[in-house]
Amino acid sequence: MLEAFKDLGPAAPIFLAMLESLIPALPLVAIVTFNITVHGAAAGFLYSWIGSTLGCYLVFCFFRYPVRRFLNPWIKRKPALSSGLKWVAKVNWKILFLLAMLPFTPSSFLNMTFGLSDFNQRTFFVTLFFAKAIMMSGLAFFGSSVALSFENPWYLLPAGAILLLLLLLSRYTSRRHGL
Repeated sequence: MLEAFKDLGPAAPIFLAMLESLIPALPLVAIVTFNITVHGAAAGFLYSWIGSTLGCYLVFCFFRYPVRRFLNPWIKRKPALSSGLKWVAKVNWKILFLLAMLPFTPSSFLNMTFGLSDFNQRTFFVTLFFAKAIMMSGLAFFGSSVALSFENPWYLLPAGAILLLLLLLSRYTSRRHGL
């Protein structure tokens, strides 16, 4: 099965990583681990990074253009929602970077919210581009450790510790910024 997936070329792993941006229930850690296992560390990282970044940006653009135009009259009648989106538009790019970098942040919610707000589109993409690179490198390390764990199970300990640290950091950041 892995060889059949590998024969599909780079389109399949990129599309698989893009799907996580559209369907929040899909586990990105499992997708990246699968891509690393099938295509190797470098290619799996690259395909996952391209797919995740592209998928997030497409969701952002979808909510920025067709959805926001449709929902704008309704959003203006909801003061809490309107003020929340104004807050998001003023968020420092460093906060976005930190949130986008953490693998346990719901990226679909992040993309939708920033897409509906007036946050600068170029800043969103550049921040997302670099944050996803850091996230994917961490997940690639984890995916490589899973692949190596078949030979030596001790590789899972540092990978699990890093994943746990990222989870705790994600929860702390979400609580601190009221997300």
